[in-house]
Amino acid sequence: MNNQKEVLRCFTELASCSPDRLLAFLLPKLDSGSERTRVGTLQVLRHIINSAAAQMEVKKPFILSSMRVPLLDTNSKVKRAVVQVISAMAHHGYLEQPGGEAMIEYIVQQCALPPEMEPQKPGSDCEELPADSVRAITVRTLYLVSTTVDRMSDVLWPHLLQFLTPVRYTGALTPLCRSLVHLAGKRQEAGPGTHLINYDGHVTLPSPYAIATRLLAVSSNPYLGDGRGAASLRLLNVLHRDIHPLLGQRWATTIPLLLQYLDEHTEETLSPKEWEEKLLVFLRDTLAVVSDNTWVCQLSLEMCKQLPCYNGTPQEKNFLYKCVGTALGAASSKDVVRKHLQELLESARYQEEAEREGLACCFGICAIIHLDDTLAQLEDFVRSDVVRKSIGIFNIFKDRSENEVEKVKGTLILCYGHVAAQAPRELVLARAESDILRNIFQCFSTKVLGIKVETKDPALKLCLVQSVCMVCQAICGSTQASSFNFSRKAELVAQMMEFIKAEPPDSLRSPIRKKAMLACTYLVSLEPALDEQERTYMIHGCLHSVMAVLPEREGEDGGLESLYLDTMHALEDLLTSLLRRNMTPQGLQMMVEHLSPWIKSPRGHERERALGVSSRLLRSFLEHLHVSALVPFHNLGLLIGLFSPRCADLWPATRQEAVSCVYSLLYLQLGYEGFSRDYQDDVAERLLTLKDGLVHPDPAILFHTCHSIAQIIAKRLPPDQLISLLLTLFESLGDPDKNCSRAASVIINCLLKERGNLLLEKVPEIVNMLRSKLQETPEEHVLRAAQHSVCLLASQHCEAVVSSLLGSPLPFDSHTCTLWRALASEPGLTVKMLELLLQKMNRDVPFKESRAFLLSSSPDRVATLLPLAATCALSEVMSVPVSAPAVLELYPQLFVALLLRVGCTLGVQLPRNLQAKERRATGLGPASRSLEPCSSAVGALQLTLVRGGSEEVVQRVELERGWESLRTSMGHEEGVARLASAMAKFAGPRLPLVMKELLCTHSSVYEIQRVTSTAFLAELLSSNVVNDLMILESLLDNLAARQKDTCASVRRLVLRGLANVASGSPNKVPARGPQLLTSMIGGLDDGDDPQNLVALEAMVGLAKLLDLVEPGDLRPVLLHVAIRIRPFFDSDKMEFRSASIRLFGHLNKACHGDCEDIFLEQVVGGLAPLLLHLQDPQSSVATACKFALRMCGPNLECEELMAAFQKHLQEGRRLHFGEFLNTACKHLMRHFPDLLGRLVSTSLFYFKSSWEDVRAAAPMLTGFLVQHVEPEHHLQVDLEHLTAALQLLLKDPAPAVRMKAAETLGRLVKFA
Repeated sequence: MNNQKEVLRCFTELASCSPDRLLAFLLPKLDSGSERTRVGTLQVLRHIINSAAAQMEVKKPFILSSMRVPLLDTNSKVKRAVVQVISAMAHHGYLEQPGGEAMIEYIVQQCALPPEMEPQKPGSDCEELPADSVRAITVRTLYLVSTTVDRMSDVLWPHLLQFLTPVRYTGALTPLCRSLVHLAGKRQEAGPGTHLINYDGHVTLPSPYAIATRLLAVSSNPYLGDGRGAASLRLLNVLHRDIHPLLGQRWATTIPLLLQYLDEHTEETLSPKEWEEKLLVFLRDTLAVVSDNTWVCQLSLEMCKQLPCYNGTPQEKNFLYKCVGTALGAASSKDVVRKHLQELLESARYQEEAEREGLACCFGICAIIHLDDTLAQLEDFVRSDVVRKSIGIFNIFKDRSENEVEKVKGTLILCYGHVAAQAPRELVLARAESDILRNIFQCFSTKVLGIKVETKDPALKLCLVQSVCMVCQAICGSTQASSFNFSRKAELVAQMMEFIKAEPPDSLRSPIRKKAMLACTYLVSLEPALDEQERTYMIHGCLHSVMAVLPEREGEDGGLESLYLDTMHALEDLLTSLLRRNMTPQGLQMMVEHLSPWIKSPRGHERERALGVSSRLLRSFLEHLHVSALVPFHNLGLLIGLFSPRCADLWPATRQEAVSCVYSLLYLQLGYEGFSRDYQDDVAERLLTLKDGLVHPDPAILFHTCHSIAQIIAKRLPPDQLISLLLTLFESLGDPDKNCSRAASVIINCLLKERGNLLLEKVPEIVNMLRSKLQETPEEHVLRAAQHSVCLLASQHCEAVVSSLLGSPLPFDSHTCTLWRALASEPGLTVKMLELLLQKMNRDVPFKESRAFLLSSSPDRVATLLPLAATCALSEVMSVPVSAPAVLELYPQLFVALLLRVGCTLGVQLPRNLQAKERRATGLGPASRSLEPCSSAVGALQLTLVRGGSEEVVQRVELERGWESLRTSMGHEEGVARLASAMAKFAGPRLPLVMKELLCTHSSVYEIQRVTSTAFLAELLSSNVVNDLMILESLLDNLAARQKDTCASVRRLVLRGLANVASGSPNKVPARGPQLLTSMIGGLDDGDDPQNLVALEAMVGLAKLLDLVEPGDLRPVLLHVAIRIRPFFDSDKMEFRSASIRLFGHLNKACHGDCEDIFLEQVVGGLAPLLLHLQDPQSSVATACKFALRMCGPNLECEELMAAFQKHLQEGRRLHFGEFLNTACKHLMRHFPDLLGRLVSTSLFYFKSSWEDVRAAAPMLTGFLVQHVEPEHHLQVDLEHLTAALQLLLKDPAPAVRMKAAETLGRLVKFA
């Protein structure tokens, strides 16, 4: 550095002694190829200008001329050195010389350089300095020269003014304005009250109009270029007198306010729209102050001239168009206005969007004053060949493409829109349809061969939508809008909807749909009102166009997010506008119905949007609610049911909006109840405090919050809305979002718990809804929810729930069975439910009789539905293991009722409509429960036994195939007997209560029930358990009371039961002997039993009892019994023959050693039948005969005969009948020859027997008797009659009979 100073000092000395030679040395080096040489030379030149001013005075022209080469240098370091040289020249009067203007222009040029965002510091000497450092130095130099070098004032003023308007110096505007403000201030101080600009001799200076236009235009972007807006406004304020003499006072007030506004904001906080509006107000105020048409016209002309200068700055050009419109609006000359408007239309650059918008704004602003002229000029242009793509009217259009013509049309459409938006409302109202809209659509549509063809250009569409929106907004803003009938409303709505539907539903790339919806918003409020179909079409189309738009990914264009938010707001405004046209619950319901599919959408972003829109609609409805009379909010339940499950949505924002919706709905209800709008309900306000709980991701906290919300709803919901809310919530159980489904379950259960007592009449509807929901959505959580709900409901209305479930179609589907089993799982409900089912099963008749065919012999029995359903329900309930305690508590009632149900359903058919279902169910496999009436009852009875702890009974009866018998009419009694036997063995302690229940059935109207109960009780007597349980006496008494029953089967079973005492409690028979014998003899004498089954049972019973009764009790009845049973010896039915003969044997056994003569007569009379029936075709009868004959032997008091009976008639021993008969006849005739006639006579009766073996035995008996009798007794036999009978037997078809007859005839020889 010291060396540099020494060198410079040397150059100073050289300049003093030899300036010419020094300059001759230095100045050529300015054109050197070395940057260092050029920079060093300039540094030396600057130094000698400063240090050797006197010596250089005469060299100024030479030095100035030599600077022409450095002025062209593009090197940043050289530029910096040149600026420093020029600064030195300014201080020493160089710039006042000819050629000094070039130096000043160079300074301005460097001030106009574009600034760098991040200026870099200079590096090594070989590196160039950034341009910003050059600009910064130049700006400082210009300001210093302007403010500190007094001699430069006359040089710079007004010369610097000519740099204001050229576009190339735009970057230098801020330093220029600052310097000019300072220079003008000096001028004002020197000569106050005078014009600052003297145009005499300065033909290159811009006019006041140009200066005003330029400074106003650049002020529209105030923070650009180091704050050129404030600098320009300050310069304007200083030049007020030169702009126009009248502006000083007004600008002294208005411009400082504008500057203050800029100081209060930054580039980030300033609203460009508001700032431009302030500037336009400033311009209008300026024009109003001037109020000189000539001046205004000149200003507007200048503005139009400067428009092309801003082609590179769209924002400023757009603003300048607005300024033109403002200036033309202030002009009073219509010709000037129309001329300028025409020129603007002809010269506009239609390809530029900002210019199209600016031109439209210009026309709109102009139309505020000159509406007719503006519309007329637009219409002329619309009709011109320019728009029709002709190429000969204006040369400027001759090369325009079709696309550019579309841009022209779009601009014209925008112009009409802005005209409508800006012009006075009342004037627009009259011209809206006839002029504005007509020309708008003329521009939009093109006719080809007479056919209307609409453009597909999105830009043109957007222009149309914007213009229509502005036209509608203008109409709505008119004071006469309410009486205005907009005839083109339907056409415009259809056009807007067409645009909306044409937009891609999954993406948002243009504001067309937003603008179209905004236009529809204004259209909706105009008359005539849209009809229902049009409203529906509009809502559906707009929702589908916005809701389905896919969300932007993170990091994508933020402008799209802003566009989306604006579009959503437009949708909300449209729906709100539609809702305002129908501020009723019905109107709100209709709107929500359209939103419902989106609220339930499986896509989260769609749900979030739908809930947001719904929340906005409800808030708007609440804000504008006006209730003139108390009316019900009839759809409150439906709406809350739709929104409340969303409080658990997977998306937190959706949950928040859902709470807001419920909150608004509760306040709407309060409004309809008459509460004021500012009323705050403590219960409803709690919803707002619950919002925080909905943000938490923990499901437990989330669903606890939902429960709290449900409690609030339950407290404020009117009773008449409860069912609609529940039904809507049931629908939500199938929501794809499982969180919402679970939330619906939580809310349902809370409501049922809190308000379920009000739902008695609605139970069937609720139960049906639960069933249908299970059918639709067989999800596990839905199943659990339905089960819990039905249990809660049943805890308050058990009978109604049971009745409703019983009304379900048969056979019960799996979902109905699930609900039954759920009820069975609740210990507090099971007993009550079982009691109700028993009542239902027993209340109705078990079947109805009907004839399937007119000629059928007997009517068919068809099961009634209610008892059948109750039986099936009992099976489902008892299939649940936890039902065991309840079954145990009702064990006797269940057992008896189901046992009797089994009996009642024997042979009962299903209704025809159920038979096919049963066949299909059977085809599904054994897993499905049988619907067949009897089988279903048997199944329920088995479950009763299992759940009641009597599983061994089930197993034993199954082992003995008793369940199969129980189901059949033929085996039913046997099945009941096996069940009773198993009960006596394995469930003895249960019998007293069971018997108590059964004893009550003796008066049942159904014979089969009396039969079933009697069969069960009768079998019990065969077991000693009844004696152990001390129920024998009551059981016997009850059975005895049933002896008079009208049903023969009952009477028969009574006798069986009484006889069973002999095996179950034989020690009790002697005491009860007379009663038992009386009952049995009554059975023998039963005359109301044509089939004699009662008598048969009596005979079997007597056979059991005779050995146990006291002889004294038996003796009086022996003869009667013997006489009564004698006819059954020859009965066609084996059972009767066997029973009667065996009983005859027991009668004989009872008389051993004490046989009276009168009974002996019966014994003798029975000998022949007994001997002959030894050949009975039925072995049981033959066996009975053997027993009877053995018992008869002792009473005949014949040792030989008794020995023969004992020898030949042993049990299990094969009988040689001929041998035995011969022996028996021999002993009979030897000891009882007087019996010959009776025996032969009896034998002749059997000659006609239907059994072949008996017919063959009869002649054998006769032959042996005749053979062994003594001759003196032959007279007892009618030989002729006997011979004739035998001769007839010789014709018997059976060979064995003919043979025996022949043998007997041979034995009759001794009679001859």
